Amino acid sequence: MDNSTISKVVEILRKEKKKWNVPIVTLMSQTENNPFKILIATILSLRTKDEVTAKASERLFRIADTPEKLMELSEGEIEKLIYPVGFYRRKARTIREVARIIVEKYGGEVPSDIDELLKLPGVGRKTANLVVTLGYGKPGICVDTHVHRIMNRFGYVKTKTPEETEMALREKLPKEYWIEINDLLVSLGQHICHPTSPKCSQCPVSEYCEKVGVERSR
Repeated sequence: MDNSTISKVVEILRKEKKKWNVPIVTLMSQTENNPFKILIATILSLRTKDEVTAKASERLFRIADTPEKLMELSEGEIEKLIYPVGFYRRKARTIREVARIIVEKYGGEVPSDIDELLKLPGVGRKTANLVVTLGYGKPGICVDTHVHRIMNRFGYVKTKTPEETEMALREKLPKEYWIEINDLLVSLGQHICHPTSPKCSQCPVSEYCEKVGVERSR
């Protein structure tokens, strides 16, 4: 798949995305441009369904919507607010520590630089890129398992890890698509392009996909 084809794919997925649920962190960024909330919600969303993340984030931010307020809560209080997100005890400890560092080291402002964000506990490249792109509107490419899987399945990249995929996309993908590619492919991955037995017969971009590694489809 070349860049002329990826442009066609993006145009199609932009239209199709309207039929699918918007990822919770993206929805949050559309209604309230708050880098701190995007950061915390993204940490909560790891290995957790969107509907659970949405409710947990709402409960938490109703009580503590700034790093200053969050660090004042005990781990136990945070656990109760975010339960039942995956690994809620570990995440309660993590986000409290993140809030403390943001207040003490960054004056209460979430860093807008990927390298600085990566210094925070619990923050990997996916989370850092989401904060930079959705929180600050700066160029970045958020690569999660969906983006990694689908871009390789398309035949657009040949990589072994999400981080390798991010770096390959930074070299190849037109910059105009950097921010939105995550939303488009996450929606496609959640509804159509599953890890095993993807729904190729229902996929709006099936004709452009090289289906690399697909052994069984529906």
